[in-house]
Amino acid sequence: MQKFKSVDDLVNQLKPTEPVYCIRINSIQVASKFFQKKFPGKVLYAVKTNPHPIVLKTIVESGINNFDVASIKEIEVIKNINPNVKCSFMHTVKSRECIKAAYFKHGIKTFSLDTKDELIKIIESTNQAKDLELFVRISVSNEHAEIDLSKKFGAISSEAAGLLRLAKQYSKKIGLSFHVGSQCMHPISYSKGILEIGNIIKRTKIVPDIINIGGGFPTIYPDLVPQSLQNYFEEIKKSLKNLKIEKMPEVICEPGRAIVAESGSTIVRVNLRKKQKLYINDGTYGTLFDAGVPNIVYPSRLIANGRVVSKKFTSFDFYGPTCDSMDYMKGPFILPNNIKENDYIELGQLGAYGLTFRTHFNGFYSNNICKVECEPIMTMYDKETKNEFLVA
Repeated sequence: MQKFKSVDDLVNQLKPTEPVYCIRINSIQVASKFFQKKFPGKVLYAVKTNPHPIVLKTIVESGINNFDVASIKEIEVIKNINPNVKCSFMHTVKSRECIKAAYFKHGIKTFSLDTKDELIKIIESTNQAKDLELFVRISVSNEHAEIDLSKKFGAISSEAAGLLRLAKQYSKKIGLSFHVGSQCMHPISYSKGILEIGNIIKRTKIVPDIINIGGGFPTIYPDLVPQSLQNYFEEIKKSLKNLKIEKMPEVICEPGRAIVAESGSTIVRVNLRKKQKLYINDGTYGTLFDAGVPNIVYPSRLIANGRVVSKKFTSFDFYGPTCDSMDYMKGPFILPNNIKENDYIELGQLGAYGLTFRTHFNGFYSNNICKVECEPIMTMYDKETKNEFLVA
């Protein structure tokens, strides 16, 4: 993999005709170590967010050795990096074949569920194993999340209580978990989730061995500027203390976006300009999926490459390279008014989900990936934090 001092150097040297994805190793190290030091518990990286081997290797080397996985393929990719890491199968709906392979082939003991039927599948597929860690996932409000994850997973409180009682009979360790939704914009969502866990504990008189507060920790975008992550952690610590449990259970979380978002960016080239519409060579079928349906606005900048750049800025929409009209990104993307065909644009915050959503639709696909050493366009971490956590 080629390495460049900056995105500008990359463009000047390669003059790429296809999209180029950039990885910033230092960014991953900073965010990973920040979570490990500041979060009041254990950190599991959500592999789905960015499973690129270099990203996973960097996360392992930074000290994280627990991973949230959702498939056998994800287990295999992280075990290939380091066979000694612990994987937790936190997808609440799994086939019997996947449960069996996870337990017997890969040694996975930790499984999540939100129904009695799933519990039965786990018990039967592991041959009534006695060493299981089972998490009952409860449904909580996703009102402050940009992407709602509450409709597909999670047992309502009344069902969760009975499920917890039942699952405890078949587990070595029992856990309660929730997820506040992706890109959660207010820490109070975690308080509400922890409060719901407290209600279930009171109802069942069962104190779980582990409380899993899930993921959802935000990153920064031009139109989404969250509170500091430290505020989220303080809210979580306060809410856990309010449970007034004599012996606090182990606490874990499953961050993804907040750890890797800043590390990735994509360099695209303009194929055509139609007034305030820019037709670019990557789109929603490539690394820019989140800019389409969820309408996440990526930070953007024109790579000047030596030419004069207008001081006047204009709001643009993007269209991707495919023949599908849904290959559309509303933005707004704020760029110099004189942008034109063959200009290069860097789009930031693509370390989260950029690589995972790529398809080969219409024959458009780029696997050009490079390392860069420059700073991301936007960051949640100030210079003092980076100097504290950066690994040389």
